Amino acid sequence: MDFVIVTGGLGPTTDDLTNEAVAEALQRPATLNEAILEKIRSQLQDPDGHLDALEKLAWLPEGAEVLSAEERMAGHLLVHDDIPIFFLPGVPVQAQKLLVDIVLPRLSGWSGCNKYQRLRLYKTVGLPEHKINQFLMPLEQEQQVEVGYYPVDFEVHVSLSVSGSSAEEADTLLNDSEQRIQDVLGDYIYGTDRETLAEVVGNLLREKRLMLSAAESCTGGLISSQLTSVPGSSEWFAGGVVAYSNHVKEVLLNVDQDLLRNYGAVSGHVARAMAARLAARVGTKISLSVTGIAGPGGGTEEKPVGTVYIGLFYKNKVKDTLHHFSGGRKEIQEMTAQTALDMVRRVLLED
Repeated sequence: MDFVIVTGGLGPTTDDLTNEAVAEALQRPATLNEAILEKIRSQLQDPDGHLDALEKLAWLPEGAEVLSAEERMAGHLLVHDDIPIFFLPGVPVQAQKLLVDIVLPRLSGWSGCNKYQRLRLYKTVGLPEHKINQFLMPLEQEQQVEVGYYPVDFEVHVSLSVSGSSAEEADTLLNDSEQRIQDVLGDYIYGTDRETLAEVVGNLLREKRLMLSAAESCTGGLISSQLTSVPGSSEWFAGGVVAYSNHVKEVLLNVDQDLLRNYGAVSGHVARAMAARLAARVGTKISLSVTGIAGPGGGTEEKPVGTVYIGLFYKNKVKDTLHHFSGGRKEIQEMTAQTALDMVRRVLLED
């Protein structure tokens, strides 16, 4: 065994028993870590009311090395019989940050580890998991390469792990494997590692010095929320309108009443009008729109639940695409938002 990574059970509640179990199993009596205790004090507005409950976080097995000075539940490292044992928080975001920023770099240089590893995570959209697996099967046959597939929120994330006997060999294997993945998957890959689709779209808009606007019906502001969650989004996102009712589509977006009457709110004609009219109203060169039936009610034989039209105005031209999504209301809204953002991404890449 080269190393051990343990997650969870480091918190302040009575069911968080990792440190106690380790102290007993490895005969490492718990000791109070003053640095963590001080961090807890500094973060509490009312130390007298909560310090006793949170002090448990500062009791670590003897010999434990704290991994990060930034957080009070920062994880720690024990070396037992020359084997490094890393203890990480159970919260996925916290564990991932420590793993990427601290644990993996430490392992790469650990004298007990005879391999150098390199990791990369590719994020794809628009291609099913089994198709990606088929495309990458030849790469999986390589002895020093491992590929994994993980469906995450209507995306498929592809993990790439390579190992070599030296840092140079590992770097070469990573570069070669990355190129093979990019050659096969192409623009189905929208980003790597921690990048989000909204962040990638924002970077493309910034590069092209464009401002985006969004007219949303069935997503109810979800697209705007995802875009504005990216720091600095005011540089490339002008704003959005939630035009849920026909009245708002007419009043705020100037959608012709005849279009709504003749084709219905859920139609390509209305999607195109929403995108084009919003662009004209707020003065952006690119604008997207979504209109559809998220359910669970409202569907018809002609337009069942999950029917969604996405409109896109760019370079004085407007187009729409029809989609049929499945799932519950939340899933349909999320798939619509993802597909709309990916539509913007692809148009900007083609430009």
